[in-house]
Amino acid sequence: MAIHSTRGMLTVAAAGLLALAVASPASAVGTSATVTVMGGALSISAPPDAGSLGSRVNTVLAGTISGPLGQVRVDDARSAAAGSGWVASAISTAFTPTAGPTIGAAAVSYAAGSIAKVGTATFTAEDAPNLTGATPVVTATGITGDNSATWNPTITVTVAGGKAAGVYSATITHSVA
Repeated sequence: MAIHSTRGMLTVAAAGLLALAVASPASAVGTSATVTVMGGALSISAPPDAGSLGSRVNTVLAGTISGPLGQVRVDDARSAAAGSGWVASAISTAFTPTAGPTIGAAAVSYAAGSIAKVGTATFTAEDAPNLTGATPVVTATGITGDNSATWNPTITVTVAGGKAAGVYSATITHSVA
């Protein structure tokens, strides 16, 4: 009887040593690694062609034509220092018909409307009564990290009474700094 219990003990001891050898590596080494995320750019995008902003019947009195320009978006991936900001501006050329007098940029106003926001910053719409020069339309202040803002501005053109009938075209340019 002593032979069976010795053989059983040897089997259990051998199985235990085998499990210990599989579970513990003889040697291990760790390797550290890094990745670098670099600051990106500050950019603005706007639709290349807004199409018609609207129409009105010509009269001897002045009136307005208003319509949405389309989605304007600023992306700030600069990893800017906390508290920094940016300013988006707009400027317009005169609305020019195929023939006849133009409607000057002084008669073009810009209302940013609501702003969809991503990231940590304070975004403020600054409606512009005219677009004769590069005029601030949206600002971001108190930035912490990357951010973006998207809006769909309403452009209003004041048409003087007695303007010639026709299609008037202009270019509205956005910039950000």
